[in-house]
Amino acid sequence: MYQYNIIHWMFFFYFYCFFGWCFESIVVSVKKRHFVNRGFMRGPFLPLYGTGALMMLIVSMPFQDNVLLTYIAGCIGATVLEYVTGVTMEALFKVRYWDYSDQKFNFQGHVCLSSSLAWGFLTILMTKVMHKPVEQFVLAIPRNVLMYVTLFLTIYITVDFSLSFKAAMDLRDILTKMQRVKDEMERMQKRLDVIIAIANEEKEQRKQEHELRMDELAEELEQRFYNIKEHIQNTPGEYMDNVKEEIAELRGRFNLYMENRKHYKEMLGFFKVDMIRNNPSMISKKFKYTLEDLKNIVEEKRTEKKKDE
Repeated sequence: MYQYNIIHWMFFFYFYCFFGWCFESIVVSVKKRHFVNRGFMRGPFLPLYGTGALMMLIVSMPFQDNVLLTYIAGCIGATVLEYVTGVTMEALFKVRYWDYSDQKFNFQGHVCLSSSLAWGFLTILMTKVMHKPVEQFVLAIPRNVLMYVTLFLTIYITVDFSLSFKAAMDLRDILTKMQRVKDEMERMQKRLDVIIAIANEEKEQRKQEHELRMDELAEELEQRFYNIKEHIQNTPGEYMDNVKEEIAELRGRFNLYMENRKHYKEMLGFFKVDMIRNNPSMISKKFKYTLEDLKNIVEEKRTEKKKDE
């Protein structure tokens, strides 16, 4: 059984948070061919890895002399942790930071069989190989030094997590508001289609192209308004006054929506932009195309910054 005090457990948590960040950042950076500061937080820490490491140590405690039971405990404990964390983060932030939907034997995309089996092997690796030298290193640190280092890390990580959590919540609000604007623009598109009485085959095509990103949808609406304006100029008596008033009102609302989109773009500050860039696998089933629009905005900001430099 482990003979650790609270300071030891906290330092182990921070150590494995840092180790997890190093591992993920290296893997993702190699794939993307540029450095990616991986994770939810801005600093070099991934809380899921720290929590997972402590979970592995705790669930394996009763089975330290039995490799098979250690493996099973690791599979179950890590799968539960990964599922609960994934569901909670999606409920809070409206996005997924990882997704196994394309893997066989997955459950709701939050966990999958291959990942669960891998967690079991990692638990054995953790308890039998990795943790022993880490334990020796930590226990060799003088108590006062360990206490002050742990206190500093606690303050730093608490501040970092708080800022990152706020940025994630702000990002959720922007995502939700932009989706609301997109929904309104889609309703406007349908109303304009009725007004200009497009052909049935075009209507069928619109159904197939219903899910568009906001920039694509804005271009289509601009084209609709232009076509209607041209039609009114060529045949001024075809539309009744009340229809013309409705078109003018729709145009005003469209301009307002575009101003709102511009405002939301400006709201994507430093922390929120980095959060999107640091999590390239971030997805959202409910806000799929709106999240793509946000990612495009982030890339535009990155391109503009490079030009300025």
